[in-house]
Amino acid sequence: MKRFATVLRYLKDQKRYVFLYFLVNLLSVLFSLVSLTMLVPFLQLLFGKEKMVEQMPHITFSASSVLEYIKYVLGILIREHGPVYALGAICIIIIVSIFLKNFFLYLSYRIMGPMRNRVLTRLRADLYAKILDLPLGFFTEQRKGDLISRMSNDINDIEWSVISTLEGIFREPLTILVILATLVFLSPPLSIFLFVLLPLTGFIIGRVSRSLRKQSSIAQEQLGTLMSILDETLGGLRVIKAFNAEKLLKSKFFKTNNYLNHVRNKIIFRRDMASPMSELLGVIVLCCILFFGGQMILSHKFALQAEGFIAYIAIFTQIINPAKSLSTAFYNAQRGTAAIRRIEEILHADIVIREPENPLPINSFNSSIEYRNVGFAYEGVNVLHNIDLKINKGKTIALVGSSGAGKSTLADLIPRFHDVPSGELMVDGINIKNYSLHALRSLMSIVTQEPVLFNDTIAANIALGTPDASVNEIEQAARVANAHQFISQKENGYQTNIGDRGSKLSGGERQRITIARAVLKNPPILILDEATSSLDTESERLVQDAINNMMQNRTCVVIAHRLSTIRHADEIIVLQKGAIVERGTHEELVSQNGFYKKLVDMQEIK
Repeated sequence: MKRFATVLRYLKDQKRYVFLYFLVNLLSVLFSLVSLTMLVPFLQLLFGKEKMVEQMPHITFSASSVLEYIKYVLGILIREHGPVYALGAICIIIIVSIFLKNFFLYLSYRIMGPMRNRVLTRLRADLYAKILDLPLGFFTEQRKGDLISRMSNDINDIEWSVISTLEGIFREPLTILVILATLVFLSPPLSIFLFVLLPLTGFIIGRVSRSLRKQSSIAQEQLGTLMSILDETLGGLRVIKAFNAEKLLKSKFFKTNNYLNHVRNKIIFRRDMASPMSELLGVIVLCCILFFGGQMILSHKFALQAEGFIAYIAIFTQIINPAKSLSTAFYNAQRGTAAIRRIEEILHADIVIREPENPLPINSFNSSIEYRNVGFAYEGVNVLHNIDLKINKGKTIALVGSSGAGKSTLADLIPRFHDVPSGELMVDGINIKNYSLHALRSLMSIVTQEPVLFNDTIAANIALGTPDASVNEIEQAARVANAHQFISQKENGYQTNIGDRGSKLSGGERQRITIARAVLKNPPILILDEATSSLDTESERLVQDAINNMMQNRTCVVIAHRLSTIRHADEIIVLQKGAIVERGTHEELVSQNGFYKKLVDMQEIK
């Protein structure tokens, strides 16, 4: 149950409402003790089954003294106003008590509702904020569908299992404690049976529910796998249909889905056992008390009178329903802790890319980007080795090499998507780890091979990095990116919604939107990661023209497979297995007749 601390910490600033919740629940429990079953002894007196108490008894702190005094008051009502009046008074007491019980119960719901929603709202917000703060390396090991499942299904499980459980854990123990205190007040000797039998029943319920947490964890993991399969299916429908892979994907999905169904059935069977089991155990405890207590009263070895014993039994029956609810809440808690564990894996994940304690400001790029003996490894595999490279302001540096040579990793170090574990990466002569992340990244724009667009308008996508940009600035950026013409031809122009991931646009149009976004930000440093490699010839020409416009007067790092797009770079860096094997201009590298020359010959560049 210590995992509940993750949820409870969101209530730290809600202490006043937590106190009110306890208070109204306590009042509700106290008024619930006044019921028809409790008044059986007094009804016996009312209908002449017992002798009236005519003299006021001496009041002491005992159950028998309190019962005698109530009988005395009821006797006065019968003598002075008649039995019908006394009966009416009893009915009114019951009605008022039940009204107040339910009134305070309703208040507890009104208090808990906003608290529950606040916890869930803040938990979702913290989870989303943490996802944005985590480094890119974290997500290479995670399934996107599983992360979505944690944000949706696991949060829902916390809402319906953990938060509802907290309500039960707050309310039901309070009810049970009040009832137990009343029972101890009525008869301490008889209550000894309770303190022996109740922990035994709790132990039995705990043993039965122990496996529920493990099963719930398996169910959540399988649901995350299911969401991942669905995400991959939606993203790859064209390929799936082209390769007639529907049967394969169906088999994969159905297998996981059926296993999830099997695990959930086991969870439901185990959870639904809580209520009937707790009721059965409660009745067994009741029968034990009834047998031993009745035996002692019949043998006159008990100070408690018959009517007090009836009241004791009647009050004890009120403990069964709270005990059932508490056991059900305990079972749900076991299920909910699995969801909390999965969310904690994200909330407590280490943020390896950290802001410096006293970050240096950087508002402009003035001289150079310099790699000094930089090495980088991922999961124990060396990706970069002893990289020494200086990129002067205003120069265009191209990174080429075979797939897996480390080109993208080398570029990703500049905006600190990964931290340099060995060596130093300097911007204007200062290690980038000393700069503010936000300030450092504000100097850069990135255009990737796969255009990253959002389900919003064209204008909103262009203005992603500069939300305060005017309409004229957005249009000017689009003109530089060769995008204004096709945007103007859309029915709603710049307010056209482009669909999920820009699905309503062609590949060339999507890429030109991302270029316009980079132009609008107007950064001094530009990183182009194979921005034209996935386009057809006509789109490539339009996009390349847009890139050429954007690269003017900027420091550019270009990753390219199509060597024709970088032959005019100031310096070309050839990477092979994470190391720089050649460097120079296009003409210099061709004359060396090395690895770059082989790449040129394969692409038939003249």
